[in-house]
Amino acid sequence: MQDTIIRIIDFFHRPFEKFIPIKTFRYAAIGGGNMALDLVLYYLIFHYVLDQKNVDFGLFVMSSHIAALFMVYPITLTSGFFLQKYITFQDSNLKGWVQFFRYFQVSIGSIFINYILMKVFVDMMHFYPTPSKLLTTIVAVIFAYISQHFYTFKTTKAE
Repeated sequence: MQDTIIRIIDFFHRPFEKFIPIKTFRYAAIGGGNMALDLVLYYLIFHYVLDQKNVDFGLFVMSSHIAALFMVYPITLTSGFFLQKYITFQDSNLKGWVQFFRYFQVSIGSIFINYILMKVFVDMMHFYPTPSKLLTTIVAVIFAYISQHFYTFKTTKAE
């Protein structure tokens, strides 16, 4: 499966190979696919699972657009980690558990960015939740790429 995904992504990279490094293209392809999964799941959960209704936890009430964000998170965290680890950042020589811990840390930063921006766009600026989620995801992706490249999946020098 890994080789098939790599071959497909690399095939579509050919027209762009003079402009975009293969690792960046793979990151964008995998990240784009995971972002699409995230948006579809968010839409389905927000509209059909939560029916756009707030979630009452007894001690507090969570708005449906934020609850959907937290429900989608573990799914896309897992899929994103494995795809980036085995497709994009294969050359990283850090141990898998270190990579996952770092990936989790970066994802916490991303979810914090998502949370703050969703609160701003939806609750303060009264934008519709799904387009707001798309805008916040773009900001979070830029943060994540820089962090994943230089922190999570970095290649350490052999001593």
